[in-house]
Amino acid sequence: MDASSPIFFAVIGFIVGLIVGMVAYRLLSKSQREAASMRQKLLEREHQIAEMKSSVGSHLNGIYQRLNNIREEASQLELQLKEDAAEWNIRDAIIQPSLDLSDINSTPEQHATESATPPAMPRDYADGKGGTLSEDFGLKSHEAATPQPPRY
Repeated sequence: MDASSPIFFAVIGFIVGLIVGMVAYRLLSKSQREAASMRQKLLEREHQIAEMKSSVGSHLNGIYQRLNNIREEASQLELQLKEDAAEWNIRDAIIQPSLDLSDINSTPEQHATESATPPAMPRDYADGKGGTLSEDFGLKSHEAATPQPPRY
């Protein structure tokens, strides 16, 4: 094949046109721009979420440390109270039970299982003795005694 043949120029022109067309499509296509902007927004949001997670984690760690400090201070105050009561020979303060801080770590589900007694029924309903919320309240005595007006 000769370098100056028209077929050679046509093939080279076709390849160059294909490359220029692909580049123009990538740069000028609306869907490609939207996809690129969506990817950028997605990356920004993921970065914001990661920052929020780290800040919430550090916030929770700070709260946990403060709770531990409060527990330590409470136990120190209790110990000091016992020592002062022993120093002044006050029996009542020594005999009193210490503060129980162990249930601070327990969950509401644990509290619910600890209290196994079921709640009592309301007194004015469901016992069948004519309470204000019973199903037949006000139906028995008043209607039988009063006559109904005539209907026209």
